[in-house]
Amino acid sequence: MKYLVLLLLVSIGLTASAQDRGEIIQQRIEFISEQLQSENMDLTNVIEQLNYYFDHPINLNMTTGEELEELYLLTGVQINELLVHRKAFGKFISIYELQSLSFWDPQTIQLVLPFVRVDDRLDQLHITWKEAMKQGKFEEYLRYQPMIEKKAGYADVSDSVRQASNKYYYGNGDRYYSRFRYTYKTNISVGLTAEKDAGEQFFRGHEKQGFDFYSAHAFFKGGKYLKSAVMGDYQIQVGQGLNLWSSYAFGKTADLTTMKRTAIPIRAYTSVDESRFLRGAAADFGYRNWSMLLFASNKKMDAASLSDSTYDDLEYVSTIDLTGLHRTTSEIAKKNGITERIAGANLRYINGALRWGAAYIYQGYDKPFNKAIQYYNQFDFRGTSFSSISSDYSYVFRNVNVFGEVSKVLRADVQAQNGWAMVHAAMMSLDPRFSFGILYRNYQKDYQTLYNAGFSEGSNTQNEEGTYAAFKWKLASAWSINAYADLFKFPWMKYGVDAPSYGHEILIQPIYKPSKTFEIYGRFRQQLRQKNSRDSDGTVTEIEDVLQRNYRLNMSCVLNEFISLKTRLEYVTIHRASNTPEKGMLFSQDLIFKPKSSPFDLSLRFALFDTDSYDTRIYTFESNALYVFAVPAYYYQGSRAYVLLRYSFWHSCDLWIKYGVFLYENRSSISSGAEQINGSRKSDLLVQLRISL
Repeated sequence: MKYLVLLLLVSIGLTASAQDRGEIIQQRIEFISEQLQSENMDLTNVIEQLNYYFDHPINLNMTTGEELEELYLLTGVQINELLVHRKAFGKFISIYELQSLSFWDPQTIQLVLPFVRVDDRLDQLHITWKEAMKQGKFEEYLRYQPMIEKKAGYADVSDSVRQASNKYYYGNGDRYYSRFRYTYKTNISVGLTAEKDAGEQFFRGHEKQGFDFYSAHAFFKGGKYLKSAVMGDYQIQVGQGLNLWSSYAFGKTADLTTMKRTAIPIRAYTSVDESRFLRGAAADFGYRNWSMLLFASNKKMDAASLSDSTYDDLEYVSTIDLTGLHRTTSEIAKKNGITERIAGANLRYINGALRWGAAYIYQGYDKPFNKAIQYYNQFDFRGTSFSSISSDYSYVFRNVNVFGEVSKVLRADVQAQNGWAMVHAAMMSLDPRFSFGILYRNYQKDYQTLYNAGFSEGSNTQNEEGTYAAFKWKLASAWSINAYADLFKFPWMKYGVDAPSYGHEILIQPIYKPSKTFEIYGRFRQQLRQKNSRDSDGTVTEIEDVLQRNYRLNMSCVLNEFISLKTRLEYVTIHRASNTPEKGMLFSQDLIFKPKSSPFDLSLRFALFDTDSYDTRIYTFESNALYVFAVPAYYYQGSRAYVLLRYSFWHSCDLWIKYGVFLYENRSSISSGAEQINGSRKSDLLVQLRISL
């Protein structure tokens, strides 16, 4: 029997080593993108983390639970079992010892193998400046995305017309990106990132400084008492994301491990999202089992300012703009319209399987925030400042991991709006082949922190109560099934929903993988949400059930060591009483050609789609250049094709070129307003160069 197990692990190891990093990492990004369903998002941090551990696998004999959590591939039970095993039996002699762990099935081992190693040597803790420069890595990224089809906003009009209207852009339609970064392992990072969005000016007009957005950081990690520190731009993650979480987080996916947030106290910021980060300094101190994170941020944000003549022309902010776009007269007028100040502390205690944390956060503005009051938003934050406190926990006992967080807003000016939020959950490995998770959350309508990412159905950690349950079951050697059910309600009104509402979401995903070269899975997802009826007489608006069902069949096949195929068929239906039933369909075929002996990689896709409206749009992840994210929406009728070419040369340079095009069958124009394209064709081109030394 032991020889069969050894043979299985050897084959897993060969599969993992042959598996392309892009395929492994793409699985994680698809999980996020399917939940966020947005064409514009930046998940650079997730990519960087997995890319780093692909090149520098974690030493299982030296690792900590926090480091293993950063992979987003393991449950708390699995991590704790590995640490307990190492403590009881000593260091691992071989990677094949993982098969002796009760809750590490072959599928888990296969996922983790590319990112871990077994080594008895101690990592070098202290290095000289000369060694850091010699062993470190320098990278420069240059990216160019030109406009192909002309859009209405780029029409040639006079300066007076452009100034008086918000229909025309000041800059050209090209997008420029530059990033320089020096890194030494995960210990040191120094970088500068700059970006110009399409429509923004460049070294002229309102952008005489060149790029519209600059971001810089200097980050250190690895000291005994100073665990990590950063100056410049950074991100903070606390607990389960209720109080403060300034980056993206996984939502509901087919993988139950993503229900738990993995908080990394300080991250260097290297993305180009112009709002979801902090700017200032932070330090994480440690002593024995205790850690203390301290941070402060002072950052300009885009906002629309108004004056109130009844209060001596008091200036206040009516809206905060998070898009980061400065193309038109109104967008430029909002730039740096308000100063945001955030400071806080996060005390943490770790003792074996027990983790506990407490945090205090202050957030304030230099101008009062006073957005227009609507029925649905009357409990939202207004004023100049607020504070929030929270406590989070995680404990692993044998095969059960319980975790959660409780947070409360403190507003001295409005005592009635000091809401709280809580989330409590448990993940259990009842058998090596069966894992189960359950989560309960309750976010009050008057709870609001502006940087959060708690587990939720809505877009914000507010006005929601729900129970989520999921399982992962290995039925046989080739068969497995993932599923979840989420029941939720919104006790107060929401945007587009003029009454308390409820809903549910169900997902079932069977997977058949008879060999390392072939996998096929099906997915059924049903979502019921309540929205305002489209049949309204203008007085009382009733709400109605909106039922959406998604069906997917996905097949992946490795023909040989050079060529892989991926085929997907997706179908969606929407039913609501005030509208005729709608449907949508997408068929896509991908071909990936990656010969080992050639410096060229090639990815191709051809897709056909047919949807009744924008409501039945289908989002599908696309391959792209490194650190570029494309999840376009497919809607109406037409086809989509793209080709992505990667060329590696001089042992230190990579060039990506991607060209894609939408061809619509039933459109004579695409989009509207300043983004309108006259015609039925919409193209995109990307060129990216990476120089690595």
